[in-house]
Amino acid sequence: MSEWTKRHLLDVEELSKEEIEMVLDTARSFKEVSSRDVKKVPALRGKTVVMLFFEPSTRTRTSFELAAKRLSADTINIAVNTSSLSKGETILDTARNVEAMNVDAIVVRHATPGVPQIFAHNLKSSIINAGDGCRSHPTQALLDMFTIKEKLGRLEGLKVGIVGDILHSRVARSNLMGLTKMGAEVTVCGPSTLIPVEIEKLGAKVSYDVDKVIKQSDVMILLRIQKERQKDHFLPSIREYAIEFGVTTERLKQGKKELLIMHPGPMNRGVEISSDVADGEQSLILEQVTNGVAVRMAVLYLVLGAK
Repeated sequence: MSEWTKRHLLDVEELSKEEIEMVLDTARSFKEVSSRDVKKVPALRGKTVVMLFFEPSTRTRTSFELAAKRLSADTINIAVNTSSLSKGETILDTARNVEAMNVDAIVVRHATPGVPQIFAHNLKSSIINAGDGCRSHPTQALLDMFTIKEKLGRLEGLKVGIVGDILHSRVARSNLMGLTKMGAEVTVCGPSTLIPVEIEKLGAKVSYDVDKVIKQSDVMILLRIQKERQKDHFLPSIREYAIEFGVTTERLKQGKKELLIMHPGPMNRGVEISSDVADGEQSLILEQVTNGVAVRMAVLYLVLGAK
């Protein structure tokens, strides 16, 4: 296996198939750590990791913080709403001031696409993208791939359906790039108003029929319908979306018994997914959360140059 050489993790697109496999293999070895009585290894002792989240987050921020602590790194959470940004300081100046305290990595989430890239070009610290706008969410895609491979033993040749608001989803974009790179066939599905123009150029197939996607898929990744975007009239109503595209137990009867259901969260129960599906035997939703810690441990470990 080749050595890891990247100082940042900004996008799945920049990773080779071999580098993705390296992250997944490293995560597999770290997952065991979280099941111990003492959930720590000294791999990043002496390193400092800063969580700089400009958007609300529960799973991703907590997952990164746990990952860093289980590797014995020191962690700092910046409360952005009470930081100097509220006094007019730029986000880059905020990051430069944080870096001046001799930190090793900054995990950043921002509503504007490209902010992690700006940090990477202007800072010496390692930058890890925890989600930027509608563009990219690399660690979510990596943990989704890890979860699928752990359950089915492979990614190559699988048929994966991604259903929901594809247009505004950084998770959809990152998963599409990662899964196709690993040899999976990806079909995106949703209302025509929520499917990006020419997404086929990224390697996706497009369907507007969720029942057809259910019948053909090995795995389905369901995405949150972003109610805050309803004012832009992408959908006639949330209720109509639930009727046309919501995944229910009745709908799942059309698919394979071993069809796996995933969701990056937060979920709108009764909209894109019914409660009985979310909590059912085919659901991997909580396993995704568990695996997120292991995958983010792997990313921190590799990016910070641990041997």
